Amino acid sequence: MPLQPGYAGARILSWCALDRLAGIAYHSRLIEQPRHHPMIHDYIDRHLPFQGCFNFRDIGGYPTVDGRSVRWGRYYRAGRQDRMTEADLARLSELAIRTQIDLRRPDEAADQGPGPLGELGAAYHNIAVIPLGGTDQLSRLVGDTGISGRRYLGYLEFGPDSWLRLFELFAAADRHPVLVHCTAGKDRTGVTTAFLLAVLGVDRAWIEADYLLTNRDVARQADFVEQHVGLPPGMTRDEMLHHAGVPETAMHDFLNGLEERWGGPLGYLRSIGVSESTMDAVRHHFLAP
Repeated sequence: MPLQPGYAGARILSWCALDRLAGIAYHSRLIEQPRHHPMIHDYIDRHLPFQGCFNFRDIGGYPTVDGRSVRWGRYYRAGRQDRMTEADLARLSELAIRTQIDLRRPDEAADQGPGPLGELGAAYHNIAVIPLGGTDQLSRLVGDTGISGRRYLGYLEFGPDSWLRLFELFAAADRHPVLVHCTAGKDRTGVTTAFLLAVLGVDRAWIEADYLLTNRDVARQADFVEQHVGLPPGMTRDEMLHHAGVPETAMHDFLNGLEERWGGPLGYLRSIGVSESTMDAVRHHFLAP
């Protein structure tokens, strides 16, 4: 459902409350932050708390700079789905997802499995943001930075094909709703979602805020791993929480890097050949009238 001023049926947070929740300090020189943001649906309304899948949420409701909003129920972002329960599957089927976009490497996808969406009728597309062997190449390229904006910018060094294919799928009239995911649903999925939100005209403050919502589901994920899978040898729960979360600065630095080199996310996409007509089609499908 679209975001509406004064909507009383959902739990909502003011911009200031969300800012405190996420712990974000928006001080970028690249954009001027508005003094008063509109309201945003609470994370509890955005998040879909599946028992065996984490970081699964709807990006609907974010306002755009031209006064529109992102449609609900059109784009979901998530981590791996191969551990979903029977109760999860019943709820997943209600979302009527038509396209599953898997950003994992082929070896990751083969090891973990595609999850249940294919059995529910969704078309499957494996679009590896990091190719086979790319993890080591990425480390050589950007160094041992951990999760960082520099590492995210390194994804772009593998060439434009993944991003071109993604936006072809986003622009297709018969592909929605879509689920975009990787293993944890935070890094490759976060970068992909940032590009989409930028094309839709969502202010970068909201893009950074959406990225940081990942940190709201890490404790639940750690509980599941401890109880049902077991922590990796030598890893403590605190280390698990750290690895499952994202730092406050990574998306901010990634967007700054795009701004400095290409003039922003749209500048990068245009530079690799994503056409204006493709971006217009994406807006048509994902923005509320």
